[in-house]
Amino acid sequence: MIENLNNIDLNHRGIKLFPWPTEYDRSYRPLESASYWCPEIEKADKNTLDNIIFFKLKNIVSWAWEKSTFYKNKWKEAGVHPDILKDLSDFSKFPIVHKSDLRLSQEASPPFGDYLCVPEEEIARVHGTSGTTGKPTLFGIGRGDMERIAEAHARILWGAGLRPTDTVFIGSFFSLYWGSWGALVGCERLGAKVIPFGAGIPGQTAVAAKLIARVKPTCFYGTPSYAFRLAEVAKKEGFDPRRDFSFRIMFFSGEPGAGISSTKKQLENIFGAKVIDMGSTAEMTPWMTNAECEYRTGMHLWQDIVYTEVCDAKNFKPVPFGSEGTPVYTHLERTSQPMIRFVSGDLTVWTNEPCPCGRSYPRLPKGIYGRIDDMIIVRGVNLYPNAIEDILRSIPGVGNEYRVVVSKNGSMDELKLLVEHEGTSDFDVLVSLKNKIAEKIQIMAGLRPTVEIVEPNSLPRTEFKSKRVMDYRK
Repeated sequence: MIENLNNIDLNHRGIKLFPWPTEYDRSYRPLESASYWCPEIEKADKNTLDNIIFFKLKNIVSWAWEKSTFYKNKWKEAGVHPDILKDLSDFSKFPIVHKSDLRLSQEASPPFGDYLCVPEEEIARVHGTSGTTGKPTLFGIGRGDMERIAEAHARILWGAGLRPTDTVFIGSFFSLYWGSWGALVGCERLGAKVIPFGAGIPGQTAVAAKLIARVKPTCFYGTPSYAFRLAEVAKKEGFDPRRDFSFRIMFFSGEPGAGISSTKKQLENIFGAKVIDMGSTAEMTPWMTNAECEYRTGMHLWQDIVYTEVCDAKNFKPVPFGSEGTPVYTHLERTSQPMIRFVSGDLTVWTNEPCPCGRSYPRLPKGIYGRIDDMIIVRGVNLYPNAIEDILRSIPGVGNEYRVVVSKNGSMDELKLLVEHEGTSDFDVLVSLKNKIAEKIQIMAGLRPTVEIVEPNSLPRTEFKSKRVMDYRK
């Protein structure tokens, strides 16, 4: 499978593919006018890109076999060995990894699990999941991995249009949650100025609005929910986000909202900036390996950093382009806690159709539009929360927040939507809005919900991820 890799000379890009893991020169940076951080990889033909991926894949699988009892035992049980990897198509023979596998591993081998592949003294950072439903899953991140994470983020952010002349406002929690830190190290590596403002302290959003209007950062990072919250608070403080802020690019992760077309459009109308969708899962640090370019045609899969297969949600075999499935991720450069065939549980469609940017990576043209475990079944109808959001954000007069409430009335499922309006006392307008929402949901799902229009700012707000579905049948 590996052919002519010795002919790929990336030293002028500060990249050494050999030996594995890839080595990077942190002094390298493209000319500001350059469209690509590393065009030799990003625009590579399929054969060249597949060879780079396969070289890294062979190395990470061999590394995990040698360093991790978790993977060695799992693979022995499945009857596979690193030696069976003769081609990329052989990789689907390896078993998948679920979040539950990681939790069990960390319970049996605390604190980092028996999939930690470096000595604990090599760990530079400890991050983790939020742990809101139990113990957080811990991520031990090695020093070398921290440098490679910064490189990955910088390259991807460059593809989104960020440049060293930008100032980036980071409006998300600095905590165990990795996202904010990834944005920080990536922006620093890219050479941009960073305002690590954070989020979550009462009253902090009003301070943020004043600071943004004063300093005029050109880029914003956070969740879509927090961007909507920032806009609401800014208006209360007397600012117009489009007029008084200077964002040209807003990039998001943590929620799928930026990949929902009507939500993206609404954010762009509010702030007058390009909205870029990014993300992955916390376990796949660096998470920003699914990311839109500046053309915003869906998230690219940066396959030489994290190899992604879109697989059938039942048998986890790769599906052809144009089909729906769940992303299955594999680190190609992470030595500390590599995830190898990790199931995200998200739902998406992928394509290999060309993007105007010229990158040869496959894309998720609809982004991440649902999760296998988020699907709501109401009277036999499958509903995805993101589809409901897409409809609500597209209707004029709908405010920023809503709730989806599912309950039982005797033996019958009931679907109710609580939807804020933008601010009108006209009874006829509110009745029309209510009927329009019910009709559009019925057309989409074949199920007519009960709709209750509520006052602006009457539903709870968040500065992180919004929980908008309440299923009381459970």
